[in-house]
Amino acid sequence: MNKSELKPAVVFEQFAKINAIPRSSKREEKMIEYLKSWGESHGLDTKVDETGNVIIRKPATKGMEGRKTVILQSHMDMVCDKLVDVDFDFDNDPIKTYIDGEWLTAEGTTLGADDGIGCAIELAILESNDIEHGPLECVFTRDEETGLSGAEGMKPGFMTGDYLINLDSEDEGEVFVSCAGGRNTTATFTFNREAPSPTLFFMRGQLKGLVGGHSGDDINKKRANAIKILGRFLYKMINKYEGIRLAQFHSGKLHNAIPRDGSFVIAVPFELKENVMVDWNVFNSEVEDEFHVTDTQMVWNMESTDAEPVIEDTVAKNFIRALQAVDNGIYAICQDEALGGMVETSSNIASVHTEETVINILSSQRSNVMSNLDNMCATIVATFELAGAKAWSSDGYPAWKMRPDSKLTEIVRQSYVDLFGKEPVVRGIHAGLECGLFSERYPNLDMVSFGPTLRYVHTPDERLLIPTVQMVWDHLLLVLKRI
Repeated sequence: MNKSELKPAVVFEQFAKINAIPRSSKREEKMIEYLKSWGESHGLDTKVDETGNVIIRKPATKGMEGRKTVILQSHMDMVCDKLVDVDFDFDNDPIKTYIDGEWLTAEGTTLGADDGIGCAIELAILESNDIEHGPLECVFTRDEETGLSGAEGMKPGFMTGDYLINLDSEDEGEVFVSCAGGRNTTATFTFNREAPSPTLFFMRGQLKGLVGGHSGDDINKKRANAIKILGRFLYKMINKYEGIRLAQFHSGKLHNAIPRDGSFVIAVPFELKENVMVDWNVFNSEVEDEFHVTDTQMVWNMESTDAEPVIEDTVAKNFIRALQAVDNGIYAICQDEALGGMVETSSNIASVHTEETVINILSSQRSNVMSNLDNMCATIVATFELAGAKAWSSDGYPAWKMRPDSKLTEIVRQSYVDLFGKEPVVRGIHAGLECGLFSERYPNLDMVSFGPTLRYVHTPDERLLIPTVQMVWDHLLLVLKRI
């Protein structure tokens, strides 16, 4: 298969144009201008709100003017991540894609199908003149990936539709009817730097090649977290040997991604350097065996490095103990049988970075039950506070609760059965969707979410299963015809 054979062509043509536009979270200005100009050039009612969300309205096709208005919604920004050895400028360079069997992926960077493919589907429908539909509102929100601030800033009345179809899901054949709420928790350790003893030997430990993934969708897959792995090793060392000093710890980039790589710099008494190296190699082997199913490409390295000032000992040890102690992964499973054993509450320690006198830690908590979200955040805050850090949680975003009497869900479900001869899976999702915020501003809005199959989102391994785009396209067009 080559790119000229991608189906539906109208969708993939739009996706290619979108991927030529820089659109990292909070820097979507070029994408906003592109959408505004595109809508106006096609003679469609186009508006940009004060937050930067774009809405493009298309009248109903002839004979369907009396139908309910449908909102199609996706987010314009993308997670920008790349392999550590890839030279790429997300503010200027176009995403370079290639076909790998039935998958579309990118050369060493995130693909941007989350949620560029949703935007492409919307634009393809807006451009068409042979699709049957009632009145349409195509909405493109900004800054979904770093806090849903586009949806947060949207004022009531910007959208006027009766039904909303969110195109930001990642498993074809699944229809999502609820999502988790989320908050971020930040912790900071403040310290003084100390001149190292001349009897210390400095070593840099590095880990890369982990699978990583989305901290909501993939939290149940037991993938390794680089911060937790490196923290475990350091905890072993400070409990086994005297005189271990920490100088640096760096890992992770985004609040909603499981960290794929990281490094630390430690200083050890000269006579212990061989012992620490042996321990490192043993630890590598044990961890590789522990994650032999999920993370098969771990790359470890330990080497000598230049001396530098170290973090004061008490703070360093408390920080390492906190990394060992802090909850990470699944905290609770949903009790509601209708949600099929979905993860209810979780936490992901997402990034750790040392500066001259501060260690900054960011973690992300999610839950479909807001009281347990508060509880999870309090647990993380308390862990870091006990270690002497300052810690606090953000306001976050709400969960989207399942609507038992949803007419839209039934239309979407029956259309799928009629097209493909099988039932779709109707369920909740542990990731956050903008539908949670929309449900607060538009309490009468009937919503679902579905989309083509994506894998390894928020990582440079992100990929889109090409045949599922046609399936979602056919499904969506039937739904629009039937509403």
